Amino acid sequence: MAVLEIMTYPNATLTRRAEEVEKVDGKIRKLISDMVDTMYANEGVGLAAPQVGVSKRVIVVDVRPYDPSTSLICMVNPEVVSEGGEVLHEEGCLSVPECVEGIKRREWIKIRGLDERGREIEVEGEGMLAIVLQHEIDHVNGRVILDRMSRIKRDLHKKRLQKAKMKAG
Repeated sequence: MAVLEIMTYPNATLTRRAEEVEKVDGKIRKLISDMVDTMYANEGVGLAAPQVGVSKRVIVVDVRPYDPSTSLICMVNPEVVSEGGEVLHEEGCLSVPECVEGIKRREWIKIRGLDERGREIEVEGEGMLAIVLQHEIDHVNGRVILDRMSRIKRDLHKKRLQKAKMKAG
């Protein structure tokens, strides 16, 4: 079990598109395992590789605390196939501490990628699963929750983050 350090905004890895994974190998499987451990240790429901400082298109999601009918999803190179509807949901982010805001997302989503063995998979989700999948795909695309807020709210949260960093020293 390895719990990795979570990068916080404005870390550069969080703000650029992550690289495609060329081959799902032992190194990527270890990254996935460490990301799952890190997500659970931080009581998260999703995590993307850029959040642990790795610029690779890898996500892990587990929304069972909100929807017990789901299971752990580990996906490499996730891409949106289709989506629809719209919902406003309060979201937080491990990489943007103390930031919880209402964010507009698609109500349902279908994504495609590779599993931890390199096989193509598709995942469909609605509700919390759809929201978390979109949040994590945003991360591998170089977007953070702040990018989905109004300018006023984004500026307010950035100022809070700067103050917190200054206090921390």
